[in-house]
Amino acid sequence: MPVRAPRICSCGKVIASGEACPCQIRRAAERKARHDQRRPNSSQRGYTRDWEKARAAFLRSHPFCAFCGAPAALVDHIIPHKGDQLLFWDRNNWSPLCTPCHSGAKQRLERRVKKETS
Repeated sequence: MPVRAPRICSCGKVIASGEACPCQIRRAAERKARHDQRRPNSSQRGYTRDWEKARAAFLRSHPFCAFCGAPAALVDHIIPHKGDQLLFWDRNNWSPLCTPCHSGAKQRLERRVKKETS
């Protein structure tokens, strides 16, 4: 099976196909750290003890992932609440998801919707 040729990073290093250059990894980590410094912590975003109780009750009554049918581990806000407490607590806006679907399929869906509306 053919292998793609190595590429040259912007820093000048030759990088094997499918690999990330150490300078790219470092820049990504710095970018994520800058974002995390500006982001409010979980309790400031509304994820308090009351949320944990409501989340647990919701998962008891909706035990399977809405995407794939696996056991649900997370309650996702279908429409991102972005601090809106009415939307945050609206149970019609909640969806049970397993971790892989929340981390993969749901994120891709949100990026696609964001891209289409931009």
